Amino acid sequence: MLDWAAANPMKAALIAGLFTWGITALGASLVIFTKAISRRFLDAALGMAAGVMIAASFWSLLNPAIAMCEEGGRLGFYADWGIAWLPALAGFVVGGIFMRLIDRFLPHLHPDLKIAEGPKTSWHRSTLLVLAITIHNIPEGLAVGVAFGAAASMVGDAQIEQVGAAMALALGIGLQNFPEGSAVSFPLRREGMSRKRALWYGQLSGMVEPLAAVAGAFAVYAMAAILPYALAFAAGAMIFVVAEELIPEAQRNKNVDIATMGVIAGFAIMMTLDVALG
Repeated sequence: MLDWAAANPMKAALIAGLFTWGITALGASLVIFTKAISRRFLDAALGMAAGVMIAASFWSLLNPAIAMCEEGGRLGFYADWGIAWLPALAGFVVGGIFMRLIDRFLPHLHPDLKIAEGPKTSWHRSTLLVLAITIHNIPEGLAVGVAFGAAASMVGDAQIEQVGAAMALALGIGLQNFPEGSAVSFPLRREGMSRKRALWYGQLSGMVEPLAAVAGAFAVYAMAAILPYALAFAAGAMIFVVAEELIPEAQRNKNVDIATMGVIAGFAIMMTLDVALG
C-alpha cells in the first residue's frame, strides 16, 4: 500500500481527498436525524479541528520541508549556505498572505454570524456560508496532495515515512472535517431549509478537497524543487484558518475551556498519528 501510494501520488491524493470529503458529508448528514446539535459539543469539535491542523502544520508539513533542505541531494545547497529554514519560512508566510487575500476579496459568511465578510454582494446566505467553509477546505486538500506528492520524489525509508505522514495527515483532516460539515448544515436547517438541502450544502463545502489534493500532488510531482515551499505554503494557509476562523468560532459562545481542551486533544491526536504512521 505504501509503495503504491508513493508510485501513484495523484491517485493516492484523490483517494485521500475523497475520504476527507466523505467525512465532511458524514458530519453534514447529522442534520437528517435532528434539527439541533449541542453547542458545547460543536465548540469542542471545532477546537479539536484547530488542534489537528496546528499539529499537522508542523509535523506533516513544516518539519518535512526543513528536513528536505537539511539533507543532501538537489536541495542540499540550502544547508550548505546555512539557510535550510528559508524555504519553510517563505512558503509559510506566503501561504498565510494568500489566505488573507482570499478572505479579503471573496464574499463569505461564517456560521452563526449575520454579517458577511469580504465585498458586498447579493448572494444568498447559504452560498456565502458554503463559501466560508470551502475557503478553509482548500488548504486542507492542498496539504494532503502536497504531502503525497512529496513522497514521489523521495527514496528508501524517507519515502515510506513521507507516505505514512501523508496518510496520517489525511486521517487527521478527515476526523476534523466531521464538525465542519455539521457547522454548515445545522445553521441552514435552523433557518428553515429542508434536511436534504441542508445536507447537500453541508457536503458541498468539502467537494473542493479532492480537487485541491490532486492539484497539489501534481504540482510537486512535476516540480520537485518547489516541495519545501509547497509544504510550508499549505502549513501557513492552515494556520491562518485556525487563527482567523476555527478558534474564534469555537470560543464565540463562551465555551472557552471546553474549546481549549478540544485544541489540546486534537493536537495530541494528530501528533500521535503522525509519529506512529510517519
